[in-house]
Amino acid sequence: MNKTELWQRYCSYLCTCPEVGLSLDISRMNFEDGFFQRMEPAIQRALAAMTKLEQGAIANPDEGRMVGHYWLRNSALAPAPELRAEIDDTVRQVIDFSRRIHSAELTTATGERFRNFLVIGIGGSALGPQFVADALSSPEDPMKAYFLDNTDPDGMDRLFGELGAELARTLTIVISKSGSTKETRNGMLEAQAAYRAAGVDFARHAVAVTGAGSELDKVAAAEGWIERFPMWDWVGGRTSVTSAVGLLPAALQGIDITAMLEGAGACDKLTRRTETTKNPAALMALMWHHATNGRGEKDLVLLPYKDRLLLFSRYLQQLIMESIGKELDLDGKIVSQGLSVYGNKGSTDQHAYVQQLREGVANFFVTFIEVLQDRTKSSMQVEEGITSGDFLFGFYQGTRTALYEKGRESMTISVERVDAGTIGALIALFERTVGLYAGLININAYHQPGVEAGKKAAGVVIALQKTIIEVLKKSTQGLTAMEIATQLGTPDQAEAVFAILRHLAANPDRGVHASKDQSPANIRFNMN
Repeated sequence: MNKTELWQRYCSYLCTCPEVGLSLDISRMNFEDGFFQRMEPAIQRALAAMTKLEQGAIANPDEGRMVGHYWLRNSALAPAPELRAEIDDTVRQVIDFSRRIHSAELTTATGERFRNFLVIGIGGSALGPQFVADALSSPEDPMKAYFLDNTDPDGMDRLFGELGAELARTLTIVISKSGSTKETRNGMLEAQAAYRAAGVDFARHAVAVTGAGSELDKVAAAEGWIERFPMWDWVGGRTSVTSAVGLLPAALQGIDITAMLEGAGACDKLTRRTETTKNPAALMALMWHHATNGRGEKDLVLLPYKDRLLLFSRYLQQLIMESIGKELDLDGKIVSQGLSVYGNKGSTDQHAYVQQLREGVANFFVTFIEVLQDRTKSSMQVEEGITSGDFLFGFYQGTRTALYEKGRESMTISVERVDAGTIGALIALFERTVGLYAGLININAYHQPGVEAGKKAAGVVIALQKTIIEVLKKSTQGLTAMEIATQLGTPDQAEAVFAILRHLAANPDRGVHASKDQSPANIRFNMN
């Protein structure tokens, strides 16, 4: 197309949403004439299914659960008065608790003001809060945020080393719906040990966000933690950022959570529109379907041209890939669906992988995010009449044009600024798009059997390790991995046994020693 035709296409397909200061440009997606007409029945079915979801239909038949994260920003939608009360009460509890922390009504065990908070969680219990914290941080924040989001001992040591003496002025938030998530439990135990080594009472510094009656809830109650906040079975981890999971850290950091909820709620409202071309989530879902043939044949590359949105692609990886990556559809047919997501930020990507995007394998489509406001204050000129922000805008436009010239498809989300309302709207936009796309391809976006399978497999490894240790303790001479596996009656597990032993031997405190042989089959292990 020539530039005049592209301008006409841009004007025809631009979806503007002034309610949330957002627009969506799909003009550089090469959908064919008649695409919208052909897909209209399918998108209307997806919208109808979304309506039923919001009305309380059982959307997760595997577990018999409703899916109600949309109620979190409009409690009036919740299908029962007790749910509405719980949502509203939790927001009030978050706001009041944060006020008491900031005003030093609640203090550390030694009576000092809390200066920092540490979030211990994994997956949706960390990715969403991390994204919000990074996107909306300010030098004026009343508390500094830290995150422990893995069961990596070295990572924990590095974090507690960075906190140092500040640990005594740090509030710790442990987030786990079930209370039995091993990575989070391990982080909690390591944190308790760090506080104990610093001579600080952990319970006087600890808060739980968890399900009522969970293991974590019982521990927090028994040990007298400062406060407990609810998580509900109708909110999945990857969609929990507008629950206490994300609201509590945000409020403690000083972020306007009311504005964030309002932004999400406003975006929810406009993405309920049944007129497809006026609904940005419906349009994005249709573009995903077009770009990937409804089969995940291309990757989604997210390129936000704003430092504050750097972590958005990490957050979206879980939201999209955990929701869309499914083996079976709703009819039980094997479909092996998915949509891979990766991204960094502009203009960093001009010097990273844009070369491949333009001239390499065309196995992707791009979603640019453009932020119109450069900064809240005036900008200096780096060239006559030109600011740094002008260069950032130029790099975005240049990359978009360069990709289009090579037939690479892209769409652009433009927002006026990055503030709490905008972050809420972006979160809601992608949550809704995921749900609608799942409707288009007939899958359940709200369960994650693959994740559960991985957790069970990890449990098997831990159980095997315990039996290996028992065998080594009884042995008076070194044993090979195959000899141990044979003694356990599972010779087919020799490789798994070797991997466990090699890991243990690399950590001197575990008491396992390995011979110097080079061949895995000949290495002998002992605990003498």
